[in-house]
Parts: sequence; C-alpha cells; structure tokens
Amino acid sequence: MTLGKRAFTLIFPVVLTGYVLAASLLYVSQSASIVGLERARLWQQLGLLGAVFQNDVTQNKSLLYSLVEGSAVRLFINEPDAGYRSNAIGVRIQKSITSLSEDPTRFVSMAILRPPGSVDYYYENSKDPFAEIPAAQIDHARKLIDSPKLSNWSYIEQENGDPLVVHSEFLDPLTLNRPVSSAKAASILLQTAVRPRPFLDMKKALEKEYAADIEISSSPLATEGVLSATVKLGPALYARLTPESGHLDQRLFNLKLLLALGAIGLSLFTIGIVLALVRRYITNPIVRLDRQLTDVMSGARTEIAPSSEAGEIGRLSANMKQLHDEAVESFGLVQTTSWTDTLTAISNREHFNVRSTQILDAARESNASCSLLFIDVDNFKFVNDKHGHKVGDELLKTLASRILAIVKAVADGRELPEILVARLSGDEFAIMVQSQPGDGTINEITTKILDLFSDGFEMVDKSFPVTASIGIAAFPEDAASLPELLASADAAMYQAKAQGKNGSARYSRSLHEKRTRKRRIEEELRTVNPNEEMHLVFMPIVDGHGKVTACEALLRWNSPLLGQVTPDEFIPIAETTGLFSKIDSWVIDRAMSNCGQIKQFFGSETMLCINISSAELYTKSIADRFCDGLERYGLDARSIEIELTETFAVKLGDQSQRNIETLRAKGFRISIDDFGAGYTSVQQIIDYPAETIKLDRELVESLTNGAALPTLRALIALCHAQGMQVVAEGVDTTEKMTLLAAAGCELYQGYLISKPLTAEDLGIWAMQRLMQQAKETTRKTAARAASGA
Repeated sequence: MTLGKRAFTLIFPVVLTGYVLAASLLYVSQSASIVGLERARLWQQLGLLGAVFQNDVTQNKSLLYSLVEGSAVRLFINEPDAGYRSNAIGVRIQKSITSLSEDPTRFVSMAILRPPGSVDYYYENSKDPFAEIPAAQIDHARKLIDSPKLSNWSYIEQENGDPLVVHSEFLDPLTLNRPVSSAKAASILLQTAVRPRPFLDMKKALEKEYAADIEISSSPLATEGVLSATVKLGPALYARLTPESGHLDQRLFNLKLLLALGAIGLSLFTIGIVLALVRRYITNPIVRLDRQLTDVMSGARTEIAPSSEAGEIGRLSANMKQLHDEAVESFGLVQTTSWTDTLTAISNREHFNVRSTQILDAARESNASCSLLFIDVDNFKFVNDKHGHKVGDELLKTLASRILAIVKAVADGRELPEILVARLSGDEFAIMVQSQPGDGTINEITTKILDLFSDGFEMVDKSFPVTASIGIAAFPEDAASLPELLASADAAMYQAKAQGKNGSARYSRSLHEKRTRKRRIEEELRTVNPNEEMHLVFMPIVDGHGKVTACEALLRWNSPLLGQVTPDEFIPIAETTGLFSKIDSWVIDRAMSNCGQIKQFFGSETMLCINISSAELYTKSIADRFCDGLERYGLDARSIEIELTETFAVKLGDQSQRNIETLRAKGFRISIDDFGAGYTSVQQIIDYPAETIKLDRELVESLTNGAALPTLRALIALCHAQGMQVVAEGVDTTEKMTLLAAAGCELYQGYLISKPLTAEDLGIWAMQRLMQQAKETTRKTAARAASGA
C-alpha cells in the first residue's frame, strides 16, 4: 500500500467520524426546531383561516343591517299587493344587494320569511334566475322560529353545495326593530347568506398542504399529538387541523440527506486539503526517494540525487544517499569477487551465465550470431593424482592466462567485441565469441588453444601429458537459449573426446538427433504402459554338459513412436531420471509370473535371473517387491537370482548393503552382472556379497585367447575361492567355450547356445533340444551296440 493510500486510510475515518458526529448533533437540534416552527406555522395558518372566516361573517352581518336600514326592505314588508311587492320592490332589493356587495360575482342571497316558515322573498346573485332557497337554510330558519333566539348567525353545510354563512334577524313589521320575545310570532325573519369563498379556498389549500381534513365542530376541539392546531371561528364554531404522522418525515429526511451529503462533502474536501499538504510536505519527498532507490536497484540509474528537503526527510535522503554510495562501493568489490574464479582470476560460472545471457539477448535483437567453445582438459585427474593438487591448480591458472591471452589477441586483431572467458568447474572452460559464422575466428581460436597441448602442456620447465577436447556450438543455429547452447557445446565436446583427444568437434545434426532421441525416450518413459509396449525375452545359461541351469530375463521395448529401443538406450535414462522404479516393478512381476513355465521347460532346479537397476538398491521397498512376487506366484526364493551391475559395488551405501543382506537372508541369490565392464579390482571381487559372477562379454572377448588363458584361469580361480559360480557372457563360438572350460568356467551364456527368446519360442527351443538330445542318445546307443557286436 502506498503512503498516499495509507494516509487516506488513516485520515478519512477520523475526519468522517467527526463530521458525522457534528451532523448528528445538528440534526437533533434542527429537527426540534423544524417541529417547533412547523407547529407555530400551523397555528398561524389556522389563525389566519379564522380571521378570513370572521371577515365573511362580518361582511354578511353588515349586509343584513344595511338592507334593514334601507327603504327597499321596509317598502317590501309594508306593501299589501303581493304582485307589485315581488316585482317592483324585489328589483329594488336586488339593486340594493348588488350595490352593497364588494364583489359583484360573489355569491350573496337574501330571504324574507314569516312564521311558521313561509318564504315571502328569496334572491341570490347566481346564474340561475329560478333559484330557490336551499332546504338546509329553510330548516335552519324553522329551528330559529321555534327557538327563543331573536338574532343568530350559523355555518350551514349542504349536501350538494358549498357551505353558507347565514345571518338571521327577527324584525317587527312596523318598526323594523328587533321585537320583544312575546311578539316573535308576528315578526318577520330576515336572512342573508354568503358563500365564504376565501375561507373555503384557504381551507382547501391547507388540507392539500397538510394532507388532512380540517374538522369543523360546534363544540370546542382539543389538539392531538405533537403537530395539531385549533381555532375558534365563532361563538359556537371551532376548527381543528391535525396533519398525518408522516407529514414531517420528508422534511426530516431531506434534512438528514443534506447533513449526510454535507458531512461527506466536507470530509472529502478536508481530506483533500490534508492529503495535498501531506503529499506536498511528506509523501512526495519519500516517493521521490523511493523511486530513485527503485531505479538504482533496477539499474535504471546509478546514484541517488541530493535532496533539498529540510528536516527529517532531508536527513533521511542524505543518509540513504550515503548508504547507497557505500553499498555501491562494497557491492562492486563483492561482485568482482563473486563473479571471479578464485583460482584462475577469470570469470566464474555465475558471471558467465549472467554475461552470456545478456550477449545472447543482444544478438537475438540484432539478428547477430555467437559461438560457444566448451573446453575440457583431458587427463587432468591423472596430473592431480600423480603430481598433487598444487601442481594441478597451477596448471589451471597457467592455462586460463594463456587462453585469455589468445582470445584477447584474436579479438584485438579482428576488432571484435570483448570475448568472454570463464572457468565453469574443475577443468572445464567456456569461451563466448561474438562473431559471424565462417569468418575464421572460431577456427583461429581453436587452433591456437590446441597448439598449447601439441607436445604436452609445458609449465615450469616441465611437460604434462594433458590435452584438450573442444566442443563448438553456434547461436542461433544450434540452440535458442544459453542452457541449450551449453548442452550442445558439451555434446560436441564429448564427440571430440570420442574422436581422439586434443581435438575439436562442431555440434552436428547427428548429435542433435541423439539428444532429441534421448529426450523423446525420456518423455515416452514418463507415460509408457509396460503391458502395452514392453515384453520379456529369456536367454538360457547352460553348464558344461549343455544342461540349462538358468534363464536370464531381458527387457525389450517396442515403442509405437520410437520403434525398437534397446536397453542400453533407455535403462541409463530411466536410472538418471528416476523412472526405473515403475519399470523394475513390472519386470520383477512379469518375470516371476513366467518362472513356473521355465521350470516346466528345463526342470524344477532351473533358476530365473532377473536384472534390476542399481538405483533400486537405494529404495527400501525392493525386498518387499520380490517377496510379494514369491507369495503371488508360489515360488521358492532359491529359484530367483537377482542380477546387479558390477559398478554398484563401487558406490555401495548403507541402505543398499542392508537391502542385499535382507534379500540374501530370505533365500534369494545375488549375481554380479557385466563384471569387468567397470573399474574392476581384486579387492572388489573379494568384497562382493554375491553367489555368482557374470563375466562381461568384452572381458570374455579379450581373455579368450591362448596368451591370456593364465589370466582368465587366475580370475576364475579367484572367484571360485570366494565361493562364487562363474558365468561367461558373450559365448558365440566353440573356441571361446573350449578356452573358458579349460580355464575352469562352469556356466555359459551367448548366441552359441541361444539368442534371447520369448517364453513361447523358449518352449519350442527346449523341445527341439530335447529331440536333438534324444536323437544323439539313440545314435550313441546304436554306435556302442555296433562296436560291441
């Protein structure tokens, strides 16, 4: 996480928490104020509604009194002619009403009634010329006539119309004054009514605003809840407005939203300012320092620039610069030491790998070529063993300096880039040359290096019998990477050794094909199913009388991809890659499954010889595998002879020694196979924990001649002295078998006896031998009979 993100992570929660807390406190106080203001406003609105209503009542009362004071009403009451009264005087009343009304369009009505409720006159300034007094108004008038009241105003609601404010006044027909109570029956009732439009409009607006109906009652009304208001409209008329409980929710929500957005906005604004200051005075200097350190570590720059910052950051930058300068100096010394071979003072393997990778990358980008020379000093071990390590070290130092001088002279003479020379390990050297193929550079270097060994390597007035084998590989023709280039040059070096030492060899197609086949064999071994691609063949072992005493199981592999793969090819690969275990398990199981069949062919005393990899001796499970086979196929351990290569004895370890002892304790016989193929010594013969020695075919070939017969006899006698049987491999002629028998060898194996056969062919071969032996016996019997006669 960057410093900026860390600062934001630390500051944002603190600032936001502070603003949220402040907003919460502000909300508590403001919400109470909003409720108080809304309550006051509601009371004010209802008060204004009451005033508007009172204005309508006052106007109506004034209209009635003005009409009474005028002459039109007096004339109407005193006129006996009903027709004239209704027409002529009624028109005058209408004009009086119109003249007294402030708004000509406002609804105003006037009615003159006589007890017990007959209507003498009714007029309203509506668009209906035939309008009649409302029923609710007549009912109200009759109630007044029956009551002791002489004057009254009322708020009358109609079922099919707007409410009316009605003012009623009883008048004496003679004096047009208010009569005494006893003369009420002879009086007339004068009523004026107005439609309180301003009041109704305001009432409707308030009901819409507060989403609640205004209650109007003739009895006093009490407030309900936090938000409620009442008003007295008249002596016996009251109104109340109680908004719904959620009326303030939206306003309070808006307040919450405003405060929340404000808290977040202010937090971000504050954090922005704080982060800008932190970035300017803290993080940016550190980031610049970090970037410089990163660039220095990646190689993009070589030094840290001086800082002009003051305070701790300035001192940190100065200290880091000082530490870097000291580290660079130390690193240069360490790198020089770590990349230099301590003995020869030239580049070591690590420096060679790093520098060669850079050279190949540059060559790949520019489509150039490079060549690698892989040098191995032949017979160096002999010099080390005979003259001591001090002389050996001096030889390597001298050789390195002479090679370095050769390549420097060639590079200077041909104006080539610097040629890299390195000691990879022991007596192995590598030279990386940047030159075009075919320009003679590689040939010149190779010739001059081989000339150093033409008459032995001379050093300190002495000549040492060492030579050099040089393998050459080119990039990109022979390899696409450094590991491939090294492998190709190494393969070419071994080819040079095979051709005769003190020579060179160029990586060729045949070497490539060998490496490719080896790689494909390894790939196929990883996925091979032995049941499908592998099978066993058996090679008989006979004694001096031709009796088959044992059969050796040999593995054959017929790969669909690779064709016939010989054991000499795939067994070493299987051992070096750790793939031998699966193959050996299959060989042990399959061979032991054929043991009973072999005994049927040649007799119950016939042994089965099974080859296993020397590497198997280092696993703890080898004894269990053989014991499982005995139990599975009902075999006697004395019928199984386990063949091990002679070279295992050279590197016999504790685990392999325990495994051999365990196998022998269980009754298995141990045989040493290919004896003489390795570095054989008399001491190894004496120490071998085995019952049988199998002489390698090459050893048999070299010892089966008249001159070597004493040596062969002595070797076999030594084996017999150790209690071992001797089996000679590679017996392919009668002469070899005769000489081996003369030397004391008792068992034989080779193509003279039989080639390796499958189990089925082995049975046919056994039958043929049996028939041949029968014929021979018959012939001998007949011959003896003839001579006796």
